[in-house]
Amino acid sequence: MLRVFQQEDINFLLTNRLPRRLLTQFIGWFSRIEQAPIPTLSISLWRLFSDLDLSEARKTRFRSMHECFTRELKAGARPVDSGPSVLISPCDAIVGACGTIVGSELLQIKGFPYALEDLLGRPADVHRNGRYVTLRLTSGMYHHFHAPHDCRVELVTYISGDTWNVNPIALKRVERLFCKNERVVVDTRLASGQQISLVAVAAILVASVRLHFIDVVLNLRHRGANVISCDAAMVKGQEMGWFEHGSTIIVLAPEGFALCEGVCEGRTIRMGEPLLQMT
Repeated sequence: MLRVFQQEDINFLLTNRLPRRLLTQFIGWFSRIEQAPIPTLSISLWRLFSDLDLSEARKTRFRSMHECFTRELKAGARPVDSGPSVLISPCDAIVGACGTIVGSELLQIKGFPYALEDLLGRPADVHRNGRYVTLRLTSGMYHHFHAPHDCRVELVTYISGDTWNVNPIALKRVERLFCKNERVVVDTRLASGQQISLVAVAAILVASVRLHFIDVVLNLRHRGANVISCDAAMVKGQEMGWFEHGSTIIVLAPEGFALCEGVCEGRTIRMGEPLLQMT
C-alpha cells in the first residue's frame, strides 16, 4: 500500500508540478518535427510507455509524432450502433464517473463533486437531473471524436484554463479539476429537440482541439471569440474533430436518458458502441 502511495505521489509530482502550460506548448511544437530520426525515435519511446496500438491505423508510416497522435483508422474499424434510441460513445475511452446528475452536481471521482455551472461556465438548467458519462482517452488511444447521434451543432464555447493531468491520480487530489482545465463545450440538438452536450477537456500536453465545423484551432494560444455560433448537421458516427493527444470528454444528456447496459466505471469502450439510451 505504501509503495502504491509513493508511486502515485511520484506520478502526480512529475505530471503536475512542472510548468504545465510551457511544457504543453513545447510538446505541441516538438511533435510536429518531421526531420529524421526524431519522429521514429519519439514514436518508439511513446510505445514503450503507453498502450499505443497502430494495427488499426489507416497509415503505418508517419512523418511526425503529431501525425501519429491524430491518425485516422481503417474504414470499418469502428462499427456504429444504428439503434434510433441509442446515443453512441463519441470516442474510444475508459469510462470514468457516470450516472445521474443530482440537481446540477456530478462527480469527477468518488468523493469529489463539482457543479455543472462551473464546468459549462453558464446556467445548467437543460441538464439538471440528467445523465452524464466521463470518457477518459489514454495517450495511446484513437484521438478523434464523433457525433453521438444525428444532430445539429448549435454552439461551441471555448473556456481557457489550466492543463492539469486528468488521470485518476490527479482526479483524487485536485478538486473541481475539470472546471479548472481548458475545455471546449459543444452543444448539439437532436431531431427530438433534446440537447446533448460534449465537453472536451484538455490536459497537460493536450491543449489543442480541432473541430471540422469551425475554422479555428482551439488551444492555449486561441484569443478569438469564446462563444461561436454554429449550424452544422451531423449524422451518428460522423467525425466531429480530434484532440492532439489523450484527454477527456464528458457527455451530458437531459432527463429521459439512462446508461446503456454494461456502461460502468472502469470499462473500456470504443467509438460507436452504445453509451446512453433514450427511455
